[in-house]
Amino acid sequence: MIFDSATIKGRATQGAFFKRQLFGEPPVVSRTDVDLSGKTAIVTGSNTGLGFECNKQLLDLGLSRLIIAVRSESKGEEARKELLAARRSETVVIEVWKLDLSRYDSILAFAERTRSLDRLDIVISNAGVLKRNFELNKSTGHEETVQVNHLSNALLAILLIPVLKEKNSPEHPGRLTVVSSDTPAWAKFKERNFNPLLSAFDKSEYFDGQDRYPTAKLLSQLFLSELAKRVPPSVVVINAPNPGLCKSGLARDFNGTFAGYIFSIFQFILARKPAVGARALTDAAVKHGAESHGQYIEDGKLAP
Repeated sequence: MIFDSATIKGRATQGAFFKRQLFGEPPVVSRTDVDLSGKTAIVTGSNTGLGFECNKQLLDLGLSRLIIAVRSESKGEEARKELLAARRSETVVIEVWKLDLSRYDSILAFAERTRSLDRLDIVISNAGVLKRNFELNKSTGHEETVQVNHLSNALLAILLIPVLKEKNSPEHPGRLTVVSSDTPAWAKFKERNFNPLLSAFDKSEYFDGQDRYPTAKLLSQLFLSELAKRVPPSVVVINAPNPGLCKSGLARDFNGTFAGYIFSIFQFILARKPAVGARALTDAAVKHGAESHGQYIEDGKLAP
């Protein structure tokens, strides 16, 4: 099953990471491999970066209806116009739906709205945040990185599974692809022995800006592991691709800091272009079936 700790630690050593970044790549998926004509997909956090490139790749595969799920509708509309401008001769529906993962009411409203869709074939959960400083979510009271990257994405997954089940069949189940990362294997997870666990993340004295993101991603992966055990692939195929380190604005909160400067050098040398990293998301969502359920996918291959 997904995220066996020994397997991940072996694959996420510094040597293995550098090798993948320098010599590995996710596979290219073409329309001769997969035709998404007539299908509907949701991609969260998709007005920029990996999500935006994933949008383009899905449309290149003939996707008929794309829902850009974003916090800022104005930025989503800019992305929509750019996507449509490249496809003037095609009949495609691209919509912008508001989804603010920092608010439960927004998540609930978004999930309820998906019930109105004629069909929903693919959900790619890509949205996330990386915070340098401790920040409590004003709506929930939880630390923002854990809130968005773990709690909110978990709630969204739970709410969308019944919709994916309803809109599809056991013979052709829907896909829920949640973006993974190398970083969980590097998490210190100093809060692991606290009871209750969640409240430890809400205390500023335990916050480490460089460790909180890896820890939040680890929590997300542990959740997905359990979710995949409880939801069979005949209902929804759940998988977790790792796009690797990519050029993106995720770490913009560290801009102007020494850590940010070091990271920018690291990123310049090793990071993949967003379009390359996005291929990992596209591949996981459209090329892999039941065999990928509950699996971590790296450069198009299921983790052993």
